[in-house]
Amino acid sequence: MKVFFFLCGVFSSLYAGISSVNIAPKLDHNTFMGIKILDQKQLSFSKIDGVKFAELSDVTYDTKTHILYFVGDKGTLFAFRAKFSSKIDSLEPFLAKKLRKKNGKRLKKWKRDSEGLTLDGKRRLLISFEGDAKVAWFHKNSQKVGRFIKKYALPKVLRNPKNYRSRNKSLESLAWHPRYGILTASEWPLKKDYKKNQTIYALSGKRWHFKAEPEARSAVVAMEVMDDGNLLIMERSYTGMLEPFVITLKKVIIKNCKKKICPTKVLAKMNSHKGWDIDNFEGLAHVGKNRYVMVSDDGDNFFQKTLLLYFEVR
Repeated sequence: MKVFFFLCGVFSSLYAGISSVNIAPKLDHNTFMGIKILDQKQLSFSKIDGVKFAELSDVTYDTKTHILYFVGDKGTLFAFRAKFSSKIDSLEPFLAKKLRKKNGKRLKKWKRDSEGLTLDGKRRLLISFEGDAKVAWFHKNSQKVGRFIKKYALPKVLRNPKNYRSRNKSLESLAWHPRYGILTASEWPLKKDYKKNQTIYALSGKRWHFKAEPEARSAVVAMEVMDDGNLLIMERSYTGMLEPFVITLKKVIIKNCKKKICPTKVLAKMNSHKGWDIDNFEGLAHVGKNRYVMVSDDGDNFFQKTLLLYFEVR
């Protein structure tokens, strides 16, 4: 067994870096349902700046500085210089930090399950957490990169951990809306809610509800604000190794939504039993007009990959 893991380490070091991959089935002009795939990459790094590069849970992009930020679900933050056009023009890591308290001490183990990531209207870096459910602002530059600055007040229903279906199913996704401010969602609906009715919460108090996908255990794992003010939601369904792994990208129409359940439109449904070599996608970022990247969590094991898919909503 030791020899196996040694060989895995050697293999990883030999092939470290960024490489092109193809996880899609054969497509006509790279289009699939409501999206067009522009580029696909695999990110293979053992460490960046001494920080283990693994288990990425979300991504966000600063269009002014051209920096792509990733957060890992063990309390880690990574920054890549990145530019996008019809392809991923450049992608280069330059910084990695472990998330820390104001005093510089590492976050405690049960408080570092960082899952959601976004930049607000002032380009402040915000991170949401499971376990100890919270949304907080962290430094993204100077010598204090990754240090805690401020925690935001959550809607009352999100403050009590007993309201979630489990501590590991709380604030998985995060986005910033120019009209409604900070938005978040639990991975699964709260205990009091029907299991197929999902909710988007604005920290200001406003809420929107929508139907989860019909696949079993379909969970909200990421969201982004679209150019028209509506939401792009990523849902993941996984029930076991022999069952299909399904990643759904859907538009939730919150604009002028006064109904109890907001309308949705499925833009893509990637099914591992239908030719998609997908992995555990968990992160989503808007990088240009109608253009997004999505990133997968490699589970910190040799058999999964960190994939970056760049696509356009048609």
